[in-house]
Amino acid sequence: MKILITTDLFTTATNGVVTSVRNLWDELKNKGHEVRILTLSEDRESYKDGEVYYIKSVSLEKIYPNVRMPISFRNEFIQELIDWKPDVIHSQCEFFSFQFAKRITKLTGAPLVHTYHTLYEQYATYVIPSKRLGIQAVRYMSRVRLKDVDMIIAPTGKVEDALRGYGLQNDIRVVPTGISLEQHTQRLSPEEKKEKRLALGIPEDHTVMLNLGRLGTEKNLGELLDFFATALLDNPKLTFLIVGDGPDKEHLEEQAKTLKIEDHVIFTGMVEPSQVQSYYQLADIFVSASTSETQGLTYIEAAANGLPLLCRQDDCLKDVIKEGVNGYEYTSSDEFVDKVNTIIEDPQWRVNAGKQSEKIAETFGKGHFADTIEEIYESVIED
Repeated sequence: MKILITTDLFTTATNGVVTSVRNLWDELKNKGHEVRILTLSEDRESYKDGEVYYIKSVSLEKIYPNVRMPISFRNEFIQELIDWKPDVIHSQCEFFSFQFAKRITKLTGAPLVHTYHTLYEQYATYVIPSKRLGIQAVRYMSRVRLKDVDMIIAPTGKVEDALRGYGLQNDIRVVPTGISLEQHTQRLSPEEKKEKRLALGIPEDHTVMLNLGRLGTEKNLGELLDFFATALLDNPKLTFLIVGDGPDKEHLEEQAKTLKIEDHVIFTGMVEPSQVQSYYQLADIFVSASTSETQGLTYIEAAANGLPLLCRQDDCLKDVIKEGVNGYEYTSSDEFVDKVNTIIEDPQWRVNAGKQSEKIAETFGKGHFADTIEEIYESVIED
């Protein structure tokens, strides 16, 4: 098959959409398909790099980090892709590159598949101060933009339910996004782990809680700092390792100081994607308070690295956390602290839970993901 994937984001290494697109691209090529990517460049020049077409764009950084808007909707690269005549087009973003996808599908007759990665209701206040108006705008935009798409792919039932609630009548398939497990099966030796923890200033006898990802208000990290401060009252030998960067970083650092827990909280900033697995393995527990995830690839990565999970209750965790087996969900500060105590007091449970997490993560491998997407392409082409 000739497959065209369109995406606003392709070079931002720590973004879940980029991870999903790259994994799908790799697996489809391994299956022998001809795959091209259409995305936005990071400057005002359009160019082509092998199978990837970059359309010139300008930054909208003031609205949201890494967002760019194309300044050319008709140029030689778009025409080249039209002349290439893809068999199917798979859009990954609802905004700017979606316009390219719609135009190319209209002129070639190729069916249009779309993956709805992001529940924008959690992000609407970046653009519209009123939360209520922001939610209404998101629902209207989603319904209008996607009404003619041949198939929508939702990473979880949570996303499918949201789209149905917006009034979408399209065919929707739930397909969990696959991750590359190879990187996350690499293990640090005990010596390496000890050395890296020491380099970060983590006391040898501390239990380490970790959150990894973008530091934005939608991730609700402020709640985790509050709850962590409460957990410290019972367990002074705790360290909170926060890996990543984002617009909320300074605010979170100030919050840690206000709570007088800065000696127990370490902000690493951005880390190299190739080193992400080693940071997971410095921890004993993965924690998250986010309810903005559509699937939460970091949850699966943490599980693949053998960590028990402690996360705020959310529908996207349905197949990721087995309560009491590889982790727990919480809904309040009391529940969070209680589960922290339970996990700390039973080291053998942590070991067993880590092994169960690894088994669960195996079901989210990118090979199975690509097989399912390939079947969807074949079905929409046949239809």
